[in-house]
Amino acid sequence: MATEARLSVDTVRSVETGRVPTPAFLTVARLASVLGESLDDLHAAASDQPVTSERSVDGPA
Repeated sequence: MATEARLSVDTVRSVETGRVPTPAFLTVARLASVLGESLDDLHAAASDQPVTSERSVDGPA
């Protein structure tokens, strides 16, 4: 995942373990892209708003 997101393994590990409490925007954007999530979906999930994306759980429709 780190390679696909063009991030270092240490960066991904730091985000996963919470060592980086507020990762950089670019880091979040790259990870979201690799995971098939939109930034809008992440924002909605973080702010407890309903997700309006029409994508399935398996990825883009």
